Amino acid sequence: MWFQMVSMVLDVVAGLVAGTCLLRFLMQWQRISFHQPLGRFVFAMTDWLVLPLRKVIPAWTQWDLSSWVAAWLVKLLQFLLLWLLAGGQGSLSLLPLVSLVGLAQLVVSALSALVLVLAIMSWVNPGSPMYALTVRLCDPFLRLFQRAVPLIGGIDLSPLALLLLLQIVGMLLSGLQMSWMH
Repeated sequence: MWFQMVSMVLDVVAGLVAGTCLLRFLMQWQRISFHQPLGRFVFAMTDWLVLPLRKVIPAWTQWDLSSWVAAWLVKLLQFLLLWLLAGGQGSLSLLPLVSLVGLAQLVVSALSALVLVLAIMSWVNPGSPMYALTVRLCDPFLRLFQRAVPLIGGIDLSPLALLLLLQIVGMLLSGLQMSWMH
């Protein structure tokens, strides 16, 4: 039982830090201003890890690779600690791949949550600044689905299509990770 508790705490902490690194990447990619409360939070949570990595990992075009590497390193540390707590069972050489799949699962979960927030805010408060920010964060992912899924009765079902795809990808990633860990 103690392993499950430690695992849950590590998952929450690693998810928060790695997720914030990914949010930093997305905000920079979408050219969203960091001069607002969410931007200040992102900097406060990630500067300690991303800024040193920037000295050795240059940006690639407009993509901030140091934020991606920071998120992956956090997930790698999470799985390394879990591996050590489990008594070193399983292959240590698989940890980089398992942590990469864990990072992909985090991306799927975070994007799913973001799309749900967007859908709820579109019903509750579509005029708020937070709604506009959420639209900008979701737009690159929803745009593909908006082209393929027609409006039905004036309702945009593209978020539902994206959520469905994300759930399928999440299931596949979970199965892949479980097969590696056993």
